[in-house]
Amino acid sequence: MAIGAVGGSQIDVQSLVSQLVAAERARPEAQIERDSSRVTTQISALGQLMGGLSTFRSALSSLNTTGVFSTRSATSSQDALLTATAGAKAVPGSYDIEILQLAQAQQVSSGAFAEGGASVVGTGTLTLSLGERSFQVEITEAGSTLADIRDAINSAADNVGVRATLVHGSDGSHLVLSSSDTGAANTITVAQSGGDGGLAQLEYSGASPGGYTLIKAAQDAIVNIANAQTTSADNTIANAIDGVTLTLKQPTSEESGPVTLTVGYDQTSVTTRIKSFVTAYNALTSQVAKLRSYDAVTGTAGPMLGDSLLNSIEAELRRTLSSAVPGQAPEFATLAAIGITTQLDGTLGVDEAKLQKALSGNFEAVGKLFGSQDGIAARLFTQVDARLKSDGAIETRSKNLVDQQQAISKRKDDLDARMVVIQQAYLRQFTRLDTLLSQLQVTSSYLSQQIDSLGNLNKASSR
Repeated sequence: MAIGAVGGSQIDVQSLVSQLVAAERARPEAQIERDSSRVTTQISALGQLMGGLSTFRSALSSLNTTGVFSTRSATSSQDALLTATAGAKAVPGSYDIEILQLAQAQQVSSGAFAEGGASVVGTGTLTLSLGERSFQVEITEAGSTLADIRDAINSAADNVGVRATLVHGSDGSHLVLSSSDTGAANTITVAQSGGDGGLAQLEYSGASPGGYTLIKAAQDAIVNIANAQTTSADNTIANAIDGVTLTLKQPTSEESGPVTLTVGYDQTSVTTRIKSFVTAYNALTSQVAKLRSYDAVTGTAGPMLGDSLLNSIEAELRRTLSSAVPGQAPEFATLAAIGITTQLDGTLGVDEAKLQKALSGNFEAVGKLFGSQDGIAARLFTQVDARLKSDGAIETRSKNLVDQQQAISKRKDDLDARMVVIQQAYLRQFTRLDTLLSQLQVTSSYLSQQIDSLGNLNKASSR
């Protein structure tokens, strides 16, 4: 028999207990929900702040040392003839460069073999050299055709850089040997020994070319820079000008004239970095403003309004941004002096013309303003990095909030457990009451029956 239906009682025990438990749960549960919502909001706000600071730190990392201002640009007046890159040691200046000749790899072509690749050449040992390096190829009777010799050269494990191919003409096939390395020192020679002597027709040297034709001579690149001649085994020449690497593409001519190479400070790259820094700071400022905002109309406050941690971070960044860097000339001592100023809303604005004038006027001074030990970007990076460290104030706050979140979760579990105990107590109490009422109903029904019986007896006796 279901509880609440014993002896015909009208009490709905389950419903009554549920209402009593719900009433008792309401206040502590509401407090837990408020506390949980508050902590969750604070964790989210702290995460947003950490994300903004991390993005800002990344932007600072490209400006926080003077080394990042050491990038140089190298501009060629004729990219089709010459390109260049400049390192940190390159000194700004302009240079006229004549390219007298390009470095070239040697290539030679043998006499014609009328039967093509199937032509039997001979047996023995071929010794092929590239400059002072050499390797040997054994040619057996089973592999003595021109095609076999080509394959043996190319597949030799110790090949020093001689590549062989067959070129087929109307007169037959030619064995073409090419050096993989440019430069006058990398000349090809071919000698033979042993065997049947047939390999003699493949011998080659500069002094005794035999049946070969010189297709391309091995030669160095030759350039004339500021009346100084430089040679190179390849077409990439490093440090002919301090800190500059030249890539030669075509020789100059009377028509083209010399190539003018201009080495300068890389203002474009640095300008991009400075603007990225400003953009990242403005994004952080906007985020901070939302976190500490207050809408008087709706009465809605940001999740970190009045927060001492947020206020201290904001104040520290603003002090550093507006401070002067010691040891700098007045026109390069502050961000405002080079055109970066704080706007009414707290964001930074950039006067492009003033910034470019500062970079053109004294590039290195601008670098020190940002990246020296006391530079703006260097100090900001140190400050932000300290805030984001694992033992910093933000991480400490984050751990505390996580602890609070876990404590709230335990409070909820404890409340659930306590409500189960209370529910069981109510159930026992009202079940007993329900049973008692049922018993009273039975007794009342019995007494009513007895009274009715007595009344009927009295009526019968009076007759």
